[in-house]
Amino acid sequence: MLDAFLVAEKTVVTAKGDSEALDISGAANPVFLLTLSISSIVEQEAIDVSLFTSADGAAWETKPAAALPQKFYPGDYPLLVDLSGATNAKFVRAHWEVNRWGRGSTTPRFEIGIRLREISKEALQEAEAEAGTRR
Repeated sequence: MLDAFLVAEKTVVTAKGDSEALDISGAANPVFLLTLSISSIVEQEAIDVSLFTSADGAAWETKPAAALPQKFYPGDYPLLVDLSGATNAKFVRAHWEVNRWGRGSTTPRFEIGIRLREISKEALQEAEAEAGTRR
């Protein structure tokens, strides 16, 4: 089971950037849980996080495979990512854009971590079955 940090916990981010490429070709299932953890933030700033795929770890798709809605507050923000439609997705990387407005310094400052965990087929089937009973 793949379980890795694209960005280590409590990494300080002050500008847009990209994580290192992560090889996901060995994953048994193409469904992942991407979790953005924001441990520190100042007021009047926002972060956008998206996930890009690549066949070789060098040339990246122009459109993200998944994206979290813009975030403004500390917390953990999970996103279920299904890469079964991305046939050449052998590598992934996170990309973030940051923005700050208002008075004072205009340099954003976040402490974040971005984790990617493979979801087993069994866990996914169990969750789908449970969701079906709640309808």
